Amino acid sequence: MRIAILAWGSLVWNCGDLAIETAFEPNGPLLPIEFSRVSGNGRLTLVIDEESGASCRTCVAVSALPSLKTAIENLRVREGMPSVKGVGFIDRLSGQRSAKAIDRHPHAVEAIHAWATTNRYDAAIWTALGSNFSDRAGEPFSVEAAIRYLAAQDKATLDKALTYIRRAPAEVQTPVRAAVNMRWPEG
Repeated sequence: MRIAILAWGSLVWNCGDLAIETAFEPNGPLLPIEFSRVSGNGRLTLVIDEESGASCRTCVAVSALPSLKTAIENLRVREGMPSVKGVGFIDRLSGQRSAKAIDRHPHAVEAIHAWATTNRYDAAIWTALGSNFSDRAGEPFSVEAAIRYLAAQDKATLDKALTYIRRAPAEVQTPVRAAVNMRWPEG
């Protein structure tokens, strides 16, 4: 089974124990991506965000694992998720699709399916976490709210957040990334 692993954030530069045959390359589908999730350590991280995301080219690697089930579990472990429900998937052979991913970003699931078909992948998997900005930051997500959130962090958290944003693949150009570069230019 030929399984594509899609990525747009830290997975690209830090695979950890992810079993891949090929390095991540920027030839995945265009998806609406934004720094609209607050991670456990306070960073703003990238997620598929159909409301606020900018259309960005994603990266893809080929899984080294033989089955979709083991590839999903491998990605879950790498991402530190308590459940496989946070892993989105499409299986072109069986026609199955992740219900949670469809709930969080249905248009992206369709785009991924079309891309996988065109590129002759049997399946595709990705981190399908949603934006939690409103819950964690206490206000609805916007570029201005993201900058306010970052500005309110202590120096260590801000430094980690800026490092993550700056290490994102060059193809991931979002309004938050542009605003961060204006507010905290690299020196």
